[in-house]
Amino acid sequence: MEATSKYRRYKKCDLSPTNICSSHQHSRETKASCKGCCSFLCNVCNSTSRENCLVGSVKKIGTKLFKLDNSNKNGNLLGWSSSSSSPSVFFPSPLPRRYNKRAVLCGVSYAKRKFRLKGTINDTINMKELLVKTFKFPIECIRVLTEQEQNANLIPTKHNIMESLRWLVKDCEAGDSLVFYFSGHGLQQPDFKEDEIDGFDETLCPVDFIKEGMIQDNDLNSTIVWPLKKGVILHAIVDACHSGTILDLLHVYNYERGIWEDNKPPSKEPMRKHTSGGLAICLSACEDSQMATDSAVFGGKGMNGVLTYLLTKTIRENPNGITYRGLLAKMHDEIKKINRRSRSCNNRILHHIFHSKIIAQDPLLSSSEKFDVSTRVFAL
Repeated sequence: MEATSKYRRYKKCDLSPTNICSSHQHSRETKASCKGCCSFLCNVCNSTSRENCLVGSVKKIGTKLFKLDNSNKNGNLLGWSSSSSSPSVFFPSPLPRRYNKRAVLCGVSYAKRKFRLKGTINDTINMKELLVKTFKFPIECIRVLTEQEQNANLIPTKHNIMESLRWLVKDCEAGDSLVFYFSGHGLQQPDFKEDEIDGFDETLCPVDFIKEGMIQDNDLNSTIVWPLKKGVILHAIVDACHSGTILDLLHVYNYERGIWEDNKPPSKEPMRKHTSGGLAICLSACEDSQMATDSAVFGGKGMNGVLTYLLTKTIRENPNGITYRGLLAKMHDEIKKINRRSRSCNNRILHHIFHSKIIAQDPLLSSSEKFDVSTRVFAL
């Protein structure tokens, strides 16, 4: 049954393996594409009743869509960003002193594969710049995972991402500001634990997800939400398809109605979804049932994720700060403005760029606690 709340009103995507969205063509001429290409139903047993079947289905389907690259051998150590602007410091080498700001930034482009993404590296660069210049994050406390990193431990594999998330929240203390950023593919799969209102788990796709599996919302919740102590604030910014409730937080903000809505697990068995006293806030690219978009409509060089571009642009244009409600309003208005331009465009070339359905996503805010979005200023 479809729920009545705004963030549940859309029909779920068809879970057929052949259901690849029409905008996801990724040709040289493509100016916009969805970040997530499809959702899967088990084509091994033709059902969703067995949890293990889904992994087999993803592997079987995925090998046809992606050219697997097993040349990267993951080590056990994790390093800091190996970009030229920061030192190459490897765990477990200690920092000279403890910082109260830490961030993990993941940009997954799925290079050399059929459904690669072109904007994720740009997204990661923009987020890193925002953290350093606007929110004064020490550059040595930002761990960047992309396929361009020289250090194999910084390739965004499932193992490396999960280890980085454990590092992010390890020994967190009151006053800490933590950030997890992800730009890449997002999918959905049937909820076998019966802890989702809509019956689907949301997932993130590391670069090796076909071989190693996806990162589920349940895993993200237990890894970076549970450990948050009183006085610690975590922000997750997720630019991916189906990412609305990717952290499984207990409250979802309904932008149109201006109220927080309940997202508590419907399972009969008690399930932990809360922090250890801290605050977790997630800003997602779209609702659970929607596709996020990579686009070149903003006039900049190359592709950008819509959420990341609008977020960084809005923050830069409001140096004195902006509330969470104001941030959502700016992003929603900008998406509507772009869509109006696309619908009114008669020029053939511009119509190709500004396709009428190029941005069909609603950025979504969720939180472990309710707060006043009209007065609380967005800060990382």
